[in-house]
Amino acid sequence: QVQLVESGGDLAQPGGSLRLSCAASVSIFSISYVAWGRQAPRKNRELVASILSGGHTNYADSVKDRFTISRDNTLNVVYLQMNNLKPEDTAVYYCTALKDGDVYWGQGTQVTVSS
Repeated sequence: QVQLVESGGDLAQPGGSLRLSCAASVSIFSISYVAWGRQAPRKNRELVASILSGGHTNYADSVKDRFTISRDNTLNVVYLQMNNLKPEDTAVYYCTALKDGDVYWGQGTQVTVSS
């Protein structure tokens, strides 16, 4: 079992920045894949950034060059640094992990971008 707890969601102005954190209950070394997804009202959930255990990252076109995913293996935390936020980034952001063939999701953290 893996528990994921997200934090860092808040209200931000367009052009602003936020950093989300995803704390895992197990060593991140044992997790092969971690990603951040989001779900806006009346829209499907989408993955926006992912990172493999070897460090390779991937981003959705909508967030490329604005968001950065990283992991701190000593703290067992995965971060999502979000810069130049746009109103369309408003959503509940979720952390998801793949470990030993099982997929886990956190409860989510709300990000609202509005002036």
